[in-house]
Amino acid sequence: MKKIQIINGPNLNLLGKREPSVYGNSSFEEYLDTLRKNFPTFEITFFQSNIEGELLNKIHEIGFDYDGIILNAGAYTHTSIALYDAIKAVTTPVVEVHISNVHARESFRHESKISAACKGVILGFGLDSYKLALESFK
Repeated sequence: MKKIQIINGPNLNLLGKREPSVYGNSSFEEYLDTLRKNFPTFEITFFQSNIEGELLNKIHEIGFDYDGIILNAGAYTHTSIALYDAIKAVTTPVVEVHISNVHARESFRHESKISAACKGVILGFGLDSYKLALESFK
């Protein structure tokens, strides 16, 4: 069974409440149940934090033992050299995901500091961006 860690960054704990026109009406926990049912050959664990250092610690903790990391770094995507360095430092491949199409939004969201360190990037498919990321680890 492949071990996949989903890591969500700042403000993603508010999914289902935060800007539903952009992020939808479902909480991530509800969607996570669907992912686990649809990917029974994966052991999917989930971590969310609004604190950059906790995201770094989680990548360090599992980054040599898991088969994949799906990372939605939220706003840290556009600012964090530390997350880039953490992704580069570990051997577990990381897929960057975004629920919205960041290129159709504010210009400050158009640049990712972490993309170059990731296996790939999936964005703009709503919560199904996570499903597509899981497909990449089959």
